[in-house]
Amino acid sequence: MSSFALLIWIYDQTGRATNVALLGFFWFLPVIAFGPLAGVLVDRYDRRRIMLLADTGAAAMTVGILVLYASGTLAVWHLYIAEMISGACWAFQGPAYTAATTMLLPPQHYARASGLRSVAMFGAEAVAPFLAGVAVVALGIGGVLVIDLVTFLFAVTTLLGVQIPPPATKVDGQPDSGFLDELREGFRFIRIRSGLLALLAIYTGINLFAALTYYAILPPMVLARTGSDSIALASVQSASGFGAVAGGLVMGVWGGPRRKIHGVLAAAAISFLLGDLLFAIGRTLPVWSGAAFIGSFFIPIILGSDLAIWQSKVPPALQGRVFSLRSAIRMSTMPLGYLVGGLLADRVFEPAMRADGALAPILGGLVGVGPGAGMAAMFVFTAIAGTVMSLAGYLSPAVRTVESG
Repeated sequence: MSSFALLIWIYDQTGRATNVALLGFFWFLPVIAFGPLAGVLVDRYDRRRIMLLADTGAAAMTVGILVLYASGTLAVWHLYIAEMISGACWAFQGPAYTAATTMLLPPQHYARASGLRSVAMFGAEAVAPFLAGVAVVALGIGGVLVIDLVTFLFAVTTLLGVQIPPPATKVDGQPDSGFLDELREGFRFIRIRSGLLALLAIYTGINLFAALTYYAILPPMVLARTGSDSIALASVQSASGFGAVAGGLVMGVWGGPRRKIHGVLAAAAISFLLGDLLFAIGRTLPVWSGAAFIGSFFIPIILGSDLAIWQSKVPPALQGRVFSLRSAIRMSTMPLGYLVGGLLADRVFEPAMRADGALAPILGGLVGVGPGAGMAAMFVFTAIAGTVMSLAGYLSPAVRTVESG
Protein backbone atom coordinates (compact mmCIF):
# COMPACT_ATOMS: atom_id res chain seq x y z
CA MET A 1 0.00 0.00 0.00
CA SER A 2 2.73 2.45 0.93
CA SER A 3 4.71 1.62 -2.23
CA PHE A 4 1.69 2.33 -4.43
CA ALA A 5 0.86 5.58 -2.62
CA LEU A 6 4.43 6.85 -2.86
CA LEU A 7 4.69 5.81 -6.52
CA ILE A 8 1.67 7.99 -7.33
CA TRP A 9 3.16 10.81 -5.23
CA ILE A 10 6.50 10.77 -7.04
CA TYR A 11 4.85 10.70 -10.49
CA ASP A 12 2.63 13.64 -9.53
CA GLN A 13 5.71 15.52 -8.33
CA THR A 14 7.84 14.91 -11.44
CA GLY A 15 5.72 13.53 -14.31
CA ARG A 16 8.70 11.54 -15.59
CA ALA A 17 9.11 7.80 -16.10
CA THR A 18 12.78 8.01 -15.12
CA ASN A 19 11.98 9.22 -11.61
CA VAL A 20 9.56 6.34 -11.07
CA ALA A 21 12.03 3.80 -12.51
CA LEU A 22 14.78 5.07 -10.20
CA LEU A 23 12.81 3.72 -7.22
CA GLY A 24 13.53 0.20 -8.44
CA PHE A 25 17.07 1.11 -9.43
CA PHE A 26 18.00 2.20 -5.91
CA TRP A 27 16.24 -0.80 -4.32
CA PHE A 28 18.28 -3.32 -6.28
CA LEU A 29 21.70 -1.74 -5.71
CA PRO A 30 22.07 -2.85 -2.05
CA VAL A 31 20.51 -6.24 -2.82
CA ILE A 32 23.38 -6.87 -5.21
CA ALA A 33 26.04 -5.24 -3.02
CA PHE A 34 25.11 -6.94 0.27
CA GLY A 35 23.99 -10.29 -1.13
CA PRO A 36 27.30 -12.18 -0.71
CA LEU A 37 27.81 -10.83 2.84
CA ALA A 38 24.23 -11.65 3.79
CA GLY A 39 24.58 -15.24 2.57
CA VAL A 40 27.47 -16.05 4.89
CA LEU A 41 25.66 -14.54 7.87
CA VAL A 42 22.44 -16.42 7.04
CA ASP A 43 24.35 -19.70 7.11
CA ARG A 44 26.18 -18.77 10.33
CA TYR A 45 23.40 -17.40 12.51
CA ASP A 46 19.77 -17.95 13.48
CA ARG A 47 17.73 -17.37 10.34
CA ARG A 48 14.64 -16.31 12.26
CA ARG A 49 16.60 -13.65 14.12
CA ILE A 50 18.00 -12.33 10.84
CA MET A 51 14.47 -12.01 9.45
CA LEU A 52 13.35 -10.16 12.59
CA LEU A 53 16.23 -7.71 12.35
CA ALA A 54 15.58 -7.13 8.64
CA ASP A 55 11.90 -6.44 9.29
CA THR A 56 12.83 -4.01 12.06
CA GLY A 57 15.17 -2.13 9.74
CA ALA A 58 12.44 -1.81 7.12
CA ALA A 59 10.01 -0.54 9.76
CA ALA A 60 12.54 2.07 10.93
CA MET A 61 12.79 3.27 7.32
CA THR A 62 9.01 3.66 7.17
CA VAL A 63 9.07 5.69 10.38
CA GLY A 64 11.63 8.02 8.80
CA ILE A 65 9.47 8.56 5.70
CA LEU A 66 6.42 9.17 7.91
CA VAL A 67 8.25 11.83 9.94
CA LEU A 68 9.47 13.59 6.79
CA TYR A 69 6.02 13.54 5.23
CA ALA A 70 4.29 14.76 8.39
CA SER A 71 6.76 17.65 8.67
CA GLY A 72 6.24 18.65 5.04
CA THR A 73 9.87 18.09 4.11
CA LEU A 74 9.60 14.85 2.13
CA ALA A 75 11.51 15.10 -1.16
CA VAL A 76 11.97 12.71 -4.06
CA TRP A 77 15.56 11.91 -3.10
CA HIS A 78 14.40 10.82 0.35
CA LEU A 79 12.45 8.01 -1.30
CA TYR A 80 15.54 6.86 -3.18
CA ILE A 81 17.43 6.56 0.12
CA ALA A 82 14.45 4.73 1.62
CA GLU A 83 14.49 2.27 -1.26
CA MET A 84 18.18 1.60 -0.66
CA ILE A 85 17.49 0.85 3.01
CA SER A 86 14.58 -1.40 2.06
CA GLY A 87 16.74 -3.27 -0.46
CA ALA A 88 19.52 -3.74 2.10
CA CYS A 89 17.03 -5.27 4.54
CA TRP A 90 15.66 -7.59 1.87
CA ALA A 91 19.21 -8.72 0.98
CA PHE A 92 19.25 -10.45 4.36
CA GLN A 93 15.58 -11.33 4.71
CA GLY A 94 15.09 -12.99 1.31
CA PRO A 95 17.81 -15.67 1.56
CA ALA A 96 17.00 -16.28 5.23
CA TYR A 97 13.33 -16.83 4.40
CA THR A 98 14.08 -19.21 1.52
CA ALA A 99 16.69 -21.17 3.47
CA ALA A 100 14.29 -21.43 6.42
CA THR A 101 11.60 -22.86 4.16
CA THR A 102 13.96 -25.64 3.12
CA MET A 103 14.35 -26.68 6.77
CA LEU A 104 10.58 -26.80 7.34
CA LEU A 105 9.55 -28.95 4.36
CA PRO A 106 10.42 -32.21 2.57
CA PRO A 107 11.82 -31.76 -0.96
CA GLN A 108 8.71 -32.98 -2.78
CA HIS A 109 6.79 -29.94 -1.47
CA TYR A 110 9.30 -27.20 -2.36
CA ALA A 111 7.49 -26.14 -5.54
CA ARG A 112 4.06 -26.27 -3.89
CA ALA A 113 5.29 -24.15 -0.99
CA SER A 114 6.69 -21.62 -3.43
CA GLY A 115 3.31 -21.49 -5.14
CA LEU A 116 1.55 -20.81 -1.85
CA ARG A 117 4.16 -18.20 -1.00
CA SER A 118 3.29 -16.52 -4.29
CA VAL A 119 -0.39 -16.56 -3.29
CA ALA A 120 0.48 -14.61 -0.14
CA MET A 121 2.88 -12.20 -1.84
CA PHE A 122 0.86 -11.46 -4.96
CA GLY A 123 -2.43 -11.59 -3.06
CA ALA A 124 -1.22 -8.56 -1.17
CA GLU A 125 -0.30 -6.90 -4.46
CA ALA A 126 -3.78 -7.61 -5.80
CA VAL A 127 -5.66 -5.79 -3.03
CA ALA A 128 -3.05 -3.22 -1.95
CA PRO A 129 -3.56 -0.67 -4.79
CA PHE A 130 -7.29 -0.33 -4.14
CA LEU A 131 -6.83 -0.29 -0.38
CA ALA A 132 -4.13 2.33 -0.82
CA GLY A 133 -6.43 4.42 -3.01
CA VAL A 134 -9.16 4.36 -0.37
CA ALA A 135 -6.73 4.94 2.49
CA VAL A 136 -5.02 7.88 0.76
CA VAL A 137 -8.38 9.61 0.30
CA ALA A 138 -9.55 8.86 3.84
CA LEU A 139 -6.28 9.07 5.79
CA GLY A 140 -3.66 10.60 3.49
CA ILE A 141 -0.23 9.16 2.74
CA GLY A 142 0.65 9.46 6.42
CA GLY A 143 -2.22 7.14 7.29
CA VAL A 144 -1.04 4.59 4.75
CA LEU A 145 2.43 4.62 6.32
CA VAL A 146 0.92 4.07 9.78
CA ILE A 147 -0.92 1.02 8.42
CA ASP A 148 2.44 -0.19 7.08
CA LEU A 149 3.88 -0.05 10.59
CA VAL A 150 0.91 -1.97 12.04
CA THR A 151 1.48 -4.77 9.53
CA PHE A 152 5.11 -4.89 10.66
CA LEU A 153 3.93 -5.71 14.18
CA PHE A 154 1.67 -8.45 12.82
CA ALA A 155 4.52 -9.97 10.80
CA VAL A 156 6.94 -9.95 13.73
CA THR A 157 4.39 -11.52 16.06
CA THR A 158 3.78 -14.30 13.55
CA LEU A 159 7.48 -14.94 13.06
CA LEU A 160 8.10 -15.17 16.80
CA GLY A 161 5.72 -18.12 16.93
CA VAL A 162 7.59 -20.18 14.31
CA GLN A 163 10.37 -22.59 15.24
CA ILE A 164 12.93 -23.04 12.45
CA PRO A 165 15.29 -26.04 12.76
CA PRO A 166 18.97 -25.10 12.27
CA PRO A 167 20.86 -26.72 9.38
CA ALA A 168 23.97 -28.80 9.77
CA THR A 169 26.85 -26.44 10.46
CA LYS A 170 29.20 -28.19 8.03
CA VAL A 171 28.86 -29.57 4.51
CA ASP A 172 30.12 -33.11 3.89
CA GLY A 173 32.45 -33.07 6.87
CA GLN A 174 34.31 -29.94 5.84
CA PRO A 175 36.53 -28.39 8.53
CA ASP A 176 35.75 -25.03 10.11
CA SER A 177 36.60 -22.13 7.82
CA GLY A 178 36.85 -18.37 7.93
CA PHE A 179 34.44 -15.80 6.56
CA LEU A 180 36.17 -15.39 3.20
CA ASP A 181 36.51 -19.15 2.78
CA GLU A 182 32.79 -19.56 3.35
CA LEU A 183 32.05 -16.80 0.85
CA ARG A 184 34.29 -18.43 -1.76
CA GLU A 185 32.59 -21.77 -1.17
CA GLY A 186 29.27 -20.27 -2.24
CA PHE A 187 30.84 -18.94 -5.46
CA ARG A 188 32.59 -22.24 -6.10
CA PHE A 189 29.41 -24.28 -5.65
CA ILE A 190 27.71 -22.39 -8.49
CA ARG A 191 30.79 -22.06 -10.70
CA ILE A 192 31.54 -25.77 -11.01
CA ARG A 193 27.95 -26.74 -11.80
CA SER A 194 27.48 -25.78 -15.43
CA GLY A 195 23.74 -26.40 -15.46
CA LEU A 196 23.01 -24.11 -12.53
CA LEU A 197 25.43 -21.51 -13.86
CA ALA A 198 23.80 -21.49 -17.31
CA LEU A 199 20.31 -21.39 -15.81
CA LEU A 200 21.42 -18.45 -13.68
CA ALA A 201 22.71 -16.62 -16.76
CA ILE A 202 19.41 -17.11 -18.63
CA TYR A 203 17.37 -15.97 -15.66
CA THR A 204 19.60 -12.89 -15.36
CA GLY A 205 18.83 -12.00 -18.98
CA ILE A 206 15.11 -12.57 -18.43
CA ASN A 207 15.21 -10.18 -15.47
CA LEU A 208 16.86 -7.51 -17.60
CA PHE A 209 14.04 -7.52 -20.14
CA ALA A 210 11.40 -7.66 -17.41
CA ALA A 211 12.95 -4.66 -15.67
CA LEU A 212 13.14 -2.62 -18.89
CA THR A 213 9.37 -2.49 -19.28
CA TYR A 214 7.17 -4.50 -16.90
CA TYR A 215 8.80 -3.19 -13.74
CA ALA A 216 10.23 0.17 -14.85
CA ILE A 217 7.75 1.79 -17.19
CA LEU A 218 4.41 0.00 -16.91
CA PRO A 219 3.10 2.39 -14.20
CA PRO A 220 4.10 5.59 -16.04
CA MET A 221 2.79 4.14 -19.33
CA VAL A 222 -0.65 3.53 -17.85
CA LEU A 223 -0.64 6.93 -16.15
CA ALA A 224 0.47 8.65 -19.36
CA ARG A 225 -2.20 6.96 -21.50
CA THR A 226 -5.01 7.61 -19.01
CA GLY A 227 -4.28 11.19 -17.97
CA SER A 228 -2.73 10.16 -14.61
CA ASP A 229 -5.73 8.03 -13.63
CA SER A 230 -4.54 6.31 -10.44
CA ILE A 231 -7.65 4.09 -10.39
CA ALA A 232 -6.72 2.73 -13.81
CA LEU A 233 -3.20 1.97 -12.59
CA ALA A 234 -4.60 0.34 -9.45
CA SER A 235 -6.84 -1.83 -11.64
CA VAL A 236 -3.92 -2.99 -13.78
CA GLN A 237 -1.71 -3.72 -10.79
CA SER A 238 -4.54 -5.55 -9.04
CA ALA A 239 -5.17 -7.63 -12.16
CA SER A 240 -1.47 -8.52 -12.10
CA GLY A 241 -1.77 -9.56 -8.47
CA PHE A 242 -4.88 -11.66 -9.09
CA GLY A 243 -3.19 -13.35 -12.04
CA ALA A 244 -0.22 -14.26 -9.88
CA VAL A 245 -2.53 -15.49 -7.10
CA ALA A 246 -4.27 -17.75 -9.60
CA GLY A 247 -0.93 -19.04 -10.82
CA GLY A 248 0.23 -19.54 -7.25
CA LEU A 249 -2.86 -21.57 -6.40
CA VAL A 250 -2.34 -23.72 -9.47
CA MET A 251 1.30 -24.20 -8.52
CA GLY A 252 0.36 -24.99 -4.92
CA VAL A 253 -2.03 -27.75 -5.99
CA TRP A 254 -0.17 -28.99 -9.06
CA GLY A 255 3.43 -28.65 -7.91
CA GLY A 256 4.63 -27.74 -11.40
CA PRO A 257 5.74 -29.96 -14.29
CA ARG A 258 7.65 -33.12 -13.50
CA ARG A 259 10.69 -31.61 -15.17
CA LYS A 260 10.87 -28.24 -13.47
CA ILE A 261 13.04 -26.73 -16.22
CA HIS A 262 9.91 -26.53 -18.41
CA GLY A 263 8.25 -24.51 -15.67
CA VAL A 264 11.08 -21.98 -15.96
CA LEU A 265 11.77 -21.70 -19.69
CA ALA A 266 8.41 -22.42 -21.31
CA ALA A 267 6.40 -20.46 -18.75
CA ALA A 268 8.72 -17.46 -19.08
CA ALA A 269 8.40 -17.51 -22.87
CA ILE A 270 4.59 -17.58 -22.67
CA SER A 271 4.54 -14.79 -20.08
CA PHE A 272 6.67 -12.52 -22.28
CA LEU A 273 4.94 -13.33 -25.53
CA LEU A 274 1.36 -12.92 -24.32
CA GLY A 275 1.72 -10.41 -21.49
CA ASP A 276 4.18 -7.93 -23.00
CA LEU A 277 2.64 -8.05 -26.45
CA LEU A 278 -0.81 -7.25 -25.08
CA PHE A 279 0.65 -4.36 -23.08
CA ALA A 280 2.20 -3.08 -26.31
CA ILE A 281 -0.91 -3.13 -28.48
CA GLY A 282 -3.45 -2.40 -25.77
CA ARG A 283 -4.89 1.08 -25.42
CA THR A 284 -7.73 0.42 -22.99
CA LEU A 285 -7.99 -0.68 -19.39
CA PRO A 286 -9.59 -4.09 -20.14
CA VAL A 287 -6.73 -5.05 -22.47
CA TRP A 288 -4.05 -3.90 -20.01
CA SER A 289 -5.79 -5.78 -17.20
CA GLY A 290 -5.94 -8.91 -19.32
CA ALA A 291 -2.26 -8.56 -20.17
CA ALA A 292 -1.40 -8.09 -16.50
CA PHE A 293 -3.40 -11.17 -15.49
CA ILE A 294 -1.98 -13.42 -18.22
CA GLY A 295 1.61 -12.26 -17.83
CA SER A 296 1.57 -12.62 -14.05
CA PHE A 297 -0.21 -15.98 -14.01
CA PHE A 298 2.99 -17.71 -15.09
CA ILE A 299 5.29 -15.91 -12.63
CA PRO A 300 4.64 -18.27 -9.67
CA ILE A 301 5.22 -21.22 -11.98
CA ILE A 302 8.56 -19.73 -13.06
CA LEU A 303 9.59 -18.83 -9.51
CA GLY A 304 8.46 -22.10 -7.98
CA SER A 305 10.06 -24.29 -10.62
CA ASP A 306 13.35 -22.41 -10.48
CA LEU A 307 13.47 -22.42 -6.69
CA ALA A 308 12.65 -26.13 -6.51
CA ILE A 309 15.63 -26.88 -8.77
CA TRP A 310 18.00 -24.89 -6.57
CA GLN A 311 16.61 -26.19 -3.27
CA SER A 312 17.04 -29.78 -4.43
CA LYS A 313 20.62 -29.18 -5.61
CA VAL A 314 22.06 -27.05 -2.79
CA PRO A 315 22.81 -28.56 0.66
CA PRO A 316 20.85 -26.73 3.43
CA ALA A 317 24.06 -25.59 5.17
CA LEU A 318 25.11 -23.76 1.99
CA GLN A 319 21.77 -22.31 1.00
CA GLY A 320 22.24 -18.92 2.65
CA ARG A 321 25.42 -18.25 0.68
CA VAL A 322 24.31 -19.80 -2.58
CA PHE A 323 20.84 -18.25 -2.57
CA SER A 324 22.26 -14.81 -1.72
CA LEU A 325 24.73 -15.04 -4.58
CA ARG A 326 22.00 -16.36 -6.84
CA SER A 327 19.78 -13.40 -6.00
CA ALA A 328 22.61 -10.89 -6.37
CA ILE A 329 23.63 -12.24 -9.79
CA ARG A 330 20.08 -12.64 -11.09
CA MET A 331 19.22 -9.11 -10.03
CA SER A 332 22.49 -7.57 -11.25
CA THR A 333 20.90 -6.51 -14.54
CA MET A 334 17.72 -5.12 -13.00
CA PRO A 335 19.14 -1.74 -11.87
CA LEU A 336 20.41 -1.34 -15.42
CA GLY A 337 16.96 -2.25 -16.73
CA TYR A 338 15.24 0.29 -14.49
CA LEU A 339 17.71 3.05 -15.35
CA VAL A 340 17.87 2.38 -19.08
CA GLY A 341 14.12 1.77 -19.31
CA GLY A 342 13.28 5.16 -17.82
CA LEU A 343 15.86 7.00 -19.91
CA LEU A 344 14.83 5.28 -23.14
CA ALA A 345 11.19 6.09 -22.45
CA ASP A 346 11.73 9.79 -21.68
CA ARG A 347 14.49 10.61 -24.15
CA VAL A 348 14.10 8.23 -27.07
CA PHE A 349 10.83 6.36 -27.52
CA GLU A 350 8.31 8.88 -26.21
CA PRO A 351 9.65 11.68 -28.49
CA ALA A 352 9.89 9.23 -31.38
CA MET A 353 6.25 8.14 -30.98
CA ARG A 354 4.70 11.60 -31.01
CA ALA A 355 2.44 12.28 -33.98
CA ASP A 356 5.38 13.77 -35.87
CA GLY A 357 8.02 11.42 -34.38
CA ALA A 358 10.49 9.32 -36.30
CA LEU A 359 8.98 5.97 -35.30
CA ALA A 360 5.32 6.98 -35.57
CA PRO A 361 4.95 5.93 -39.25
CA ILE A 362 6.52 2.54 -38.45
CA LEU A 363 4.91 1.53 -35.16
CA GLY A 364 2.00 3.96 -34.88
CA GLY A 365 -0.46 1.53 -36.41
CA LEU A 366 0.46 -1.09 -33.83
CA VAL A 367 0.80 0.91 -30.59
CA GLY A 368 -0.69 4.30 -31.44
CA VAL A 369 0.92 7.70 -31.04
CA GLY A 370 1.05 10.35 -28.34
CA PRO A 371 1.73 10.11 -24.59
CA GLY A 372 2.59 6.55 -23.54
CA ALA A 373 2.95 5.21 -27.09
CA GLY A 374 6.74 5.22 -26.88
CA MET A 375 6.64 3.09 -23.75
CA ALA A 376 4.18 0.76 -25.46
CA ALA A 377 6.66 0.40 -28.33
CA MET A 378 9.27 -0.72 -25.81
CA PHE A 379 6.96 -3.58 -24.80
CA VAL A 380 7.09 -4.84 -28.40
CA PHE A 381 10.84 -5.19 -28.04
CA THR A 382 10.74 -7.02 -24.70
CA ALA A 383 7.96 -9.34 -25.89
CA ILE A 384 10.27 -10.56 -28.66
CA ALA A 385 13.58 -10.44 -26.78
CA GLY A 386 12.21 -12.04 -23.60
CA THR A 387 10.60 -14.90 -25.51
CA VAL A 388 13.80 -15.59 -27.46
CA MET A 389 15.93 -15.42 -24.29
CA SER A 390 13.66 -17.89 -22.50
CA LEU A 391 13.49 -20.43 -25.31
CA ALA A 392 17.24 -20.16 -25.90
CA GLY A 393 17.72 -22.15 -22.70
CA TYR A 394 16.57 -25.28 -24.52
CA LEU A 395 19.61 -24.99 -26.79
CA SER A 396 21.93 -25.69 -23.83
CA PRO A 397 22.27 -29.38 -22.84
CA ALA A 398 23.48 -28.31 -19.38
CA VAL A 399 20.25 -26.38 -18.82
CA ARG A 400 17.97 -29.05 -20.25
CA THR A 401 19.48 -31.66 -17.90
CA VAL A 402 20.10 -29.42 -14.89
CA GLU A 403 17.82 -31.50 -12.66
CA SER A 404 19.59 -34.77 -13.39
CA GLY A 405 23.11 -33.40 -13.78
